Amino acid sequence: MSELMRIQRALARAGVASRRGSEELVSAGRVRINGETAKTGQSVDPEKDKITVDGKPLAPPGAYFWIALNKPSGVLTTRSDTRGRRTVFDLVPDKPGLTYVGRLDYMTEGLLLFTNDGEAAHKLTHPGTEVERTYVVTVRGDGPAAVRAARTGVELDDGWVKPLDIRAKNMSRGVWELEITIAEGRTREVRRLCEALGLGVERLVRTQFGPVRLGDLPPGATRALTGRERDLIAAIVQ
Repeated sequence: MSELMRIQRALARAGVASRRGSEELVSAGRVRINGETAKTGQSVDPEKDKITVDGKPLAPPGAYFWIALNKPSGVLTTRSDTRGRRTVFDLVPDKPGLTYVGRLDYMTEGLLLFTNDGEAAHKLTHPGTEVERTYVVTVRGDGPAAVRAARTGVELDDGWVKPLDIRAKNMSRGVWELEITIAEGRTREVRRLCEALGLGVERLVRTQFGPVRLGDLPPGATRALTGRERDLIAAIVQ
């Protein structure tokens, strides 16, 4: 079904830029609708109108796609690196408008989502959406004491953290595997939480983001999201 929306929203949904960035593109005269220069706030139907940015046609809404990557350790979550280090975009298909959904730091492994639906990506990572993320962390230290402390909340330099769920499994003497579920995406939050609990992090893997699970996807491999996963994401961001 066709849907009328403001031009900046149509650009954001297509992954061209953020809503504000899309407004700047329109203001700069770089966007055309059916051959005419677009105006900020102008209504469009992305399924019927011909929209171009710098002369390149906008992908129609039906062309939205989602990819899951099992990010290996030692890969940057960025589009390019001046030092020539490997990035996550070296591991995923070369698709126009592709953006990642939430960052993983250089040494963190696991599930990273990609989409060309920029608006959905923004909503999924917005703190107000409170999308749950689950991590498995291999640590050295007193696992049970850390779990007890985390359940009451831990103050970091940017505020309090209280996991939605945390549990520990003993792997060997002094080595524990923690499964931690949070609903925030602050920078290096899980690593900083573990450090505040007096734990030494040896490995950190994100195993779930919202309705999507990592499963047995091999490191460095990608897969398309299932129809059910896409439907569950759509229900979150609508």
